Amino acid sequence: MSHTGVDVIDFLFYTIYPVIGIFIVEIISRLFKIPKWIKLWTQAIVSTGFGIYYWFILPAPQNFPLTAMVMFALAIALVYQGRRAKISPEKSPY
Repeated sequence: MSHTGVDVIDFLFYTIYPVIGIFIVEIISRLFKIPKWIKLWTQAIVSTGFGIYYWFILPAPQNFPLTAMVMFALAIALVYQGRRAKISPEKSPY
């Protein structure tokens, strides 16, 4: 991916890191039986953190603003689902 200044392997790692972070939160929440809404909001925080990192912290030719926007949209969806899970846990399948 020479047009972005990022090697293909690095791009794959940048794609995999948020998935790993969200799965780690999922595993921890299942091990310690954390309520669904806390799990979802924590995943939203992880997603927001990666969005901030990808857009603002990575150097200019290597930053990924579109990926960051997707991470922010995912965070919004996770907060919404967490709110639904907090209000009525029986209606939340997550």
